[in-house]
Amino acid sequence: MSEPRLNETHDPAARSFVASANVPGTDFPLQNLPFGVFRPAGEAPRIGVAIGDRVLDLPAAIESGLLDLSPELAGACAALSLNALMGLGPEPRRALRRQLFARLRSDSALASDPALQARLLRPTFEIEMRLPVEIGDYSDFYASIEHAANVGSMFRPDSPLLPNYKWVPIGYHGRASSIVPSGTPIRRPSGQRKAPEAEAPTFGPSRQLDYELEVAAWIGRGNALGEPIDIEQAEDHLFGLSLLDDWSARDLQAWEYQPLGPFLGKSFATTLSPWIVTIEALAPFRVPAASRPEGDPAPLPYLDSQRNRNEGAFGIALEVHLQTRGMREQALPPLRVSRSDFRSLYWTFPQMITHHASNGCNLRPGDLLGSGTVSGKNPEQRGCLLERTWRGKEPLVLPSGETRAFLEAGDEVSFVGRCEREGFVSIGFGECRGVVEG
Repeated sequence: MSEPRLNETHDPAARSFVASANVPGTDFPLQNLPFGVFRPAGEAPRIGVAIGDRVLDLPAAIESGLLDLSPELAGACAALSLNALMGLGPEPRRALRRQLFARLRSDSALASDPALQARLLRPTFEIEMRLPVEIGDYSDFYASIEHAANVGSMFRPDSPLLPNYKWVPIGYHGRASSIVPSGTPIRRPSGQRKAPEAEAPTFGPSRQLDYELEVAAWIGRGNALGEPIDIEQAEDHLFGLSLLDDWSARDLQAWEYQPLGPFLGKSFATTLSPWIVTIEALAPFRVPAASRPEGDPAPLPYLDSQRNRNEGAFGIALEVHLQTRGMREQALPPLRVSRSDFRSLYWTFPQMITHHASNGCNLRPGDLLGSGTVSGKNPEQRGCLLERTWRGKEPLVLPSGETRAFLEAGDEVSFVGRCEREGFVSIGFGECRGVVEG
């Protein structure tokens, strides 16, 4: 694993000539510079970098001579997705970040060239964000022990956690084809569901539609088939992070998940925030892996390192906001229904990457890993409605007078993620949002 080093790109005193990037609380200050793919009206998609309320058109910046890149790196930046850039590994990405930081500073040559700024910087309201990557494979983990214990206690009150949970990062292979960018409407899925008292299942629309608050990890450089990834090198294979909503039809899931796990209750839609915050931008917000309770087993040696113990986790404050159609009609703002912290996960992303490849599975640039629902110990820290309303028995009471056990038509769910640390500029992830159509 390469040493994450702080450098001039994390300087809290640095400012951009893009005024909106200097506003306190912006998601995309000069110290962030996340990558994404956007499409200007009537034009082809292209790679961009977020800075305040603008997007730097990366191919146009290269064509203008603003950036001095190797032919391989320039070609990757001119592609229609981030896969090629991801596959180059960490060093080219770090070099690109440092050039972008220098060119977007308030004291750069670009700062005094309004005509070139107009060519290279697109207002966000004029563009459409796309999925940033051609996703080959998607695996979803179950890394929050509070979430696992809460859900387990609903169905197995005498043994909430299965015996393997504290030994192995649990995951399943999800569906890449139904991953959509933030803002895409979510259609309520249909499927088989069976009430506990019913003699036979029925087929129809899900009555227990739910969200799941997750963080997504993007694989950069891959590994060859048959070659595991050592935990000391796991982070060299990690490009960056996004927010993820793993929409779930709980009634479909409850009927189908045994014996092989999630299937149609999960595969109908997964929403991603379209910007990828790089590992380099997250360097100031590295934190130790969560301490394990006394008596819990230590990770097996292949999942353990001093580096992972010291800084394998990320301090990301996460929030879920809910706004119903009725709330919008009454001009009521979205309600924050939960707040948790990503640092609390039982398993870190380096451990998940290492375990995923431990059998020789080949991870590829642009593969996606979900953390699983991020929950905390208290009710207001629970990352899905299944937990927040305790399987519908404790419905949320909303400012409009409505109640919610699970999602209904017109409900909008949005996630917020933010990293803060004294002495550094805070950064965000952009929105992860979806509205239930029916």
